[in-house]
Amino acid sequence: LQVDLWQPSSPFHIVEGTVTDVRIPQNTTRSLLPYLQQANIQYTILISDLQKAVENQTGLRSHRNRRSLSEYNYEVYHSLEEIEDWMHYLNRTHSDLVHMFSVGKSYEGRPLYVLKLGKRSRPYKKAVWIDCGIHAREWIGPAFCQWFVKEALHTYQTDAAMRKMLTQLYFYIMPVFNVDGYHFSWTHDRFWRKTRSKNMRFHCHGVDANRNWKVKWCDEGASFHPCDDTYCGPFPESEPEVKAVAHFLRKHRKQIKAYLSFHAYAQMLLYPYSYKYATIPNFNCVESAAYNAVNALQSAYGVRYRYGPASSTLYVSSGSSMDWAYKNGIPYAFAFELRDTGHFGFLLPEMLIKPTCTETMLAVKNITLHLLKKCH
Repeated sequence: LQVDLWQPSSPFHIVEGTVTDVRIPQNTTRSLLPYLQQANIQYTILISDLQKAVENQTGLRSHRNRRSLSEYNYEVYHSLEEIEDWMHYLNRTHSDLVHMFSVGKSYEGRPLYVLKLGKRSRPYKKAVWIDCGIHAREWIGPAFCQWFVKEALHTYQTDAAMRKMLTQLYFYIMPVFNVDGYHFSWTHDRFWRKTRSKNMRFHCHGVDANRNWKVKWCDEGASFHPCDDTYCGPFPESEPEVKAVAHFLRKHRKQIKAYLSFHAYAQMLLYPYSYKYATIPNFNCVESAAYNAVNALQSAYGVRYRYGPASSTLYVSSGSSMDWAYKNGIPYAFAFELRDTGHFGFLLPEMLIKPTCTETMLAVKNITLHLLKKCH
């Protein structure tokens, strides 16, 4: 039976008692559902017509009024072109706080843009790295990255906490990490996850950009098979996107104190390790930062995030960006799994962008302010 696994990302993680979300072609339902009944496996149909749900989300694009960039709508999903235009626009109009640059090129030759955000108050400042959209289909990620930038620019004058953050720190924000995959999820396959590099032997495209980092590469929770969703790639940093970001982080590792990566979906705040069950050396500081961030997030709409080490909170996975960042000397490394827990899955409706980003913003500010206080 051809099924597309949404949660967890790999069949190795399906164990008795866990909830699994799958997407199945219409013609498979006739064979799968009786099978589940026979095996006494309870199931719920969350979205009965996925095609329709996809069209509802993207079908309106073409004739959606594309207002000027000065009235950019942060409560809808944006294509890669729109996001890049928006970045160029901010770079022009907010040159006091925004500096845009590229860390390299993607497999298909697209620039890998990053926004450097912060007051040029002194030559050396600590920094926070934020990336979104490592996995193409997780659209709420890039939406949050844009929201973060908007909030920073709009509240800098009025919010003391934000002013402190932008004065004392730089933020490196990469709204779309996996640019080729994200573009492909808009044009060809809404549920594409990987990069778009070609594999000559298998005629399968793409590598899981969150299994391609040089930390316990291609161990548990990653696949050697090029057609799998969690394919680790032919070698670590085989993907130009991963290589470019790893190079940038290595170069700035003395400056960067926090690494935040945004994914979907599960409503979790995860920290290292992902690849093994072990306690990180600075556990107390990281754990208290996570605890406070989750409470701050909950204060907005009552949404409770689970938090903890990725291996025991979500599942074991090797070659992840978060573990790599931590192993390379970035003391605070977190991965957010944003809304929801499976009702809409990757098709989180646009009306939930605002609440999701609003609550996440509280958590990110909380972590950032924690960083500025000394933790022992």
